[in-house]
Amino acid sequence: MYSCVIFGGAGYVGQHLAQMLLSSNRFSAVHIADLNTKLTFTHPSLTVSRTDVQEPIPLDLTDKTPDWIFNLAAIHREPGHLPQEYYATNIKGAQNICAYATAVGCQNLFFTSSIAVYGPTIKPTDEDAALDATTPYGLSKKAAEELQLQWQAAVPGRRLIITRPGVIYGPGDPGNIMRMIKAIRNGYFVFPGSKKIRKSYAYIYGFLDSITFMMEQKDPVLIYNYVETPTESIGQIAQIIKEHYKLTSPILALPSGVLVPVSRVLQALLRDKNPVHPVRVKKAATPTHIIPKKLMSMGFRFQYDFRSSIEHWTMNSPGDFS
Repeated sequence: MYSCVIFGGAGYVGQHLAQMLLSSNRFSAVHIADLNTKLTFTHPSLTVSRTDVQEPIPLDLTDKTPDWIFNLAAIHREPGHLPQEYYATNIKGAQNICAYATAVGCQNLFFTSSIAVYGPTIKPTDEDAALDATTPYGLSKKAAEELQLQWQAAVPGRRLIITRPGVIYGPGDPGNIMRMIKAIRNGYFVFPGSKKIRKSYAYIYGFLDSITFMMEQKDPVLIYNYVETPTESIGQIAQIIKEHYKLTSPILALPSGVLVPVSRVLQALLRDKNPVHPVRVKKAATPTHIIPKKLMSMGFRFQYDFRSSIEHWTMNSPGDFS
């Protein structure tokens, strides 16, 4: 039976990961280290500590050396943070987590990076593509990847898994997909430019399946994309949502050059109540056409496309949609 520390484990992905590991027959102890210590669940084999990854990490988080360390700690929401905040947490955090792993003698590290390291991806983009991050978030994740690759290469026997997921969504998450669903249901969603823009997303339960799958491999370094496949256009995604809710009203398409100024005016008037923040409009208009080539070549079974993920979400957490 294994034990682990999940840095940033109080977040959306971290809590789902902790519950998955504890419900398996492989992990007998999970420790969540996060600035936030309020969790939505309890378990007799779960412990939690208030831990800031921007500071040196105490070596006594657990009674024994963890078999695995998961680095989920990150500043990632856009908008909402200054550029330096992404670097301070994502890069300094990676440095301190690597130092902690070295000090306690942990040999296995799992890092959640992001498809943001590729920058905008108009064409199909897999793990062989060059990294061309264009945002503070993407640039900080790219630097964190490099730091952890250096940690792995420094000592024989160390193992590193880096995952680059798309935007993660699912039960309990109020993020991009839920905002899009609500906008379509309430009649104020507008396509930011072409309906053909590809958008890569990652359903939480499929993403957790990929983590388990990769942990079972033996390679010293694994770097993989996780998005549901096939990547669909924003028009196809909107149509699936409309069909799911039996909606028939057409959705307009306006150039992002029109929508962004409008959203800026709304932001000035409505501030936090603005459902169409200019940063989100720009992100919605940015293509993310990601291919999970590594998983596909290894025979991973993708259980969800966008339609089945919405159906699964609705069935398992109907209160999210009320």
